[in-house]
Amino acid sequence: MDKKVEIKLKITESLSLFLEKNHPAFPYFKIIQKSLDARKANQGKTPIYLYRVLLSQNPIEDKKDQFEVKSKIKRDLKPVIIGAGPAGLFCALRLKDYGVESVIIERGESTKKRMLSIAKYWRRGELDTESNVCFGEGGAGLFSDGKIYTRVKSPYISYVINKFIEFGADPEIAYVSNPHLGSYKIRKIISRLSQDLISFGSEIKFEHKLENIKEVNNKGVELAFANGTSQKYPMVVLACGHSAESLYESIWKSINLSITPKPFALGFRIEHPRKYIDDLQFGQFSKDLGAATYRVKYFDKNIERGSYSFCMCPGGYVLSSATQKNSLVTNGMSNDSHNSPWSNSAIVTEISLKDFKSNNENPFEGFRFINQIEEKAFNSSKLNATGKELPALSLREYLSNSLDVSKPLPASSCPSRLFKTDISQFYPDFVNERLRNALRAIDNSKLKGFLLDEALLIAPETRTSSPITILRDKNSLESMSHPRIYPCGEGAGYAGGITSAAIDGIRVAEKIIENYLIT
Repeated sequence: MDKKVEIKLKITESLSLFLEKNHPAFPYFKIIQKSLDARKANQGKTPIYLYRVLLSQNPIEDKKDQFEVKSKIKRDLKPVIIGAGPAGLFCALRLKDYGVESVIIERGESTKKRMLSIAKYWRRGELDTESNVCFGEGGAGLFSDGKIYTRVKSPYISYVINKFIEFGADPEIAYVSNPHLGSYKIRKIISRLSQDLISFGSEIKFEHKLENIKEVNNKGVELAFANGTSQKYPMVVLACGHSAESLYESIWKSINLSITPKPFALGFRIEHPRKYIDDLQFGQFSKDLGAATYRVKYFDKNIERGSYSFCMCPGGYVLSSATQKNSLVTNGMSNDSHNSPWSNSAIVTEISLKDFKSNNENPFEGFRFINQIEEKAFNSSKLNATGKELPALSLREYLSNSLDVSKPLPASSCPSRLFKTDISQFYPDFVNERLRNALRAIDNSKLKGFLLDEALLIAPETRTSSPITILRDKNSLESMSHPRIYPCGEGAGYAGGITSAAIDGIRVAEKIIENYLIT
């Protein structure tokens, strides 16, 4: 006999001891869900853990995978996947479930080589435009916070979670709220996942850049590569990530791929001393609860635009994340240990199509808008430093629209270092107005005290999502203009994080099987 129970315990209480005392007839249990309620902890109220637990009188066996494939497909037909990020890798994993080998084309390097290239960039400013924080094995998610929770509703969430556990993630990610892998662990997980695909028979071609798509017909897709070669494949999955601007534009010009602009968001990173955020959220319980997170948002009814925090990294680092020469971009990451003395988050505001010149004749105006901001940041760094340092300003100075050059910046987590300048010069006036209004509103509501004098704003945060959508059919998931091309993941406009990108890759794999491989 089994039963499910909901339990509330103070953070100092043991679940095992509670069950042993209150449910002695059930010697076996499994945690289904665990979340923290720390509301008013900063006012002295003891935080509690909320549990949903399955109790049993017998050993609990894991349920059979509902996504298990009963029969394998035996056909000599290899789909090609462009991009070895979460969307591309999970597309290949799901094809593997059906017995289908795939070819993954990745412009960047494998994890170990990629980390060396990134270290050169952070330390010496030597940017590899083909292998960096956004391009390479694991995609941009390899150097993010490693959060794997998502607002997307999908039955494939459990598939993604279980695969991460299979390749080395902590099993608790299956039941804790807001699960987090951490950048250090996710690199090992992705490497094991890739090796599993290779052992199966799939190929991963690193440092192999797709230059363009030459032709699409009812027999397949001909791809042109940067090394001068070309090759035909039966179908192609475009899982290239949110920063593959030049590739998307080349394909659009070459075959008139159906692409449309879409809204996006941009702003900057805000960095506080970690202890300050921990105390602000947890008060006297901060030592017991560790690194605190926050999620804030503000909607301006007058202009009908939202601003919000994005990719909050507790005990994390602010990273320089450019993919193009003569540009600067910020991003954030944290390891599972949250051992940095700082916490950071993006604070961004929504940019609609009306906010920049957009038209159907050229869907890439959003990229142009972003590029201008990134180039201004680089030029400022080149003028005031060496070109590798990120621009920063104190929160108070930004809000007062002032710059005190005599007051040095506080210490930061950024490995590329910072230089002080008026970051408002990078953005249009309407962007600065929205961000300032949002910061003040946040401080006056959910996070009173958020506007700390020592808080830093590090600019610019511009790669929150792709500013385009590659249109696809709702049923087949193929391009609206070109069957056999599958737009996929964040870069194509169909995901917004590690898990949602992985889910989209799985969905595309299922459709490839349904559309072409089941006879």
